[in-house]
Amino acid sequence: MLPDERGRAPGDRRREPVRSDREGRVDHGLIPRHRPRHRQAVRPARSARGDLEPQLQTLVDRTLAELGGIDILVCNAAVNPYFGPLAKIPDDAYDKIMNANVRSNLWLCNMALPHMAARGGGAAIIVSSIAGIKGTRMLGAYGLSKAADSALARNLAVEWGSKNVRVNALAPGVIKTDFAKALYENPETEKYITKQYPIGRLGVTDDVAGVAVMLASRAGSFITGQTIVIDGGTTIGGFE
Repeated sequence: MLPDERGRAPGDRRREPVRSDREGRVDHGLIPRHRPRHRQAVRPARSARGDLEPQLQTLVDRTLAELGGIDILVCNAAVNPYFGPLAKIPDDAYDKIMNANVRSNLWLCNMALPHMAARGGGAAIIVSSIAGIKGTRMLGAYGLSKAADSALARNLAVEWGSKNVRVNALAPGVIKTDFAKALYENPETEKYITKQYPIGRLGVTDDVAGVAVMLASRAGSFITGQTIVIDGGTTIGGFE
């Protein structure tokens, strides 16, 4: 494996990132490795600032106390409580999507990136989605939040680039996780969706994790402000 952008070996504990999963839990650990003893450390709420912001700050403070610094941040928490047209979305569902998918990422970056800069640099990765690239009839609010995540990565990359802090976004297609289970647990639905993927299959977590590791390492040291699509070719389509 390549060392990270600061020349550290793969086993160096100082490379441990701050990580949040798609169910809203926050964790320490390099994707795809997990540390179960930390997994239940913090469970941030997804709506009210009063509940969420202090828990994110606790996450950052505990990471600094236990690991000595922050070099890699992966923002991977997301929710989608509404499936339907934008014309009918309830305000509380819209707020919940934007708070969890966008605002919490901004807060966590604002808390973590200064510590990266103080150590000479680092890498932040925000998980967006191809829903932020393509229009959709039923996932419009989710798509809006994911487009905002890509814009967030671009703007933070500009703001923090002079401090050697890189910020990028990932835009996965359908990945076989619990979050997307409704799209593949039925064999007929999976078959229909898979036909839209030129590579002939849906994604798995390692497909995304590998790109995240690259962006966090020396191999990605000249990449910042980008949204990297990981979708088996579905957004480029093709004709029979």
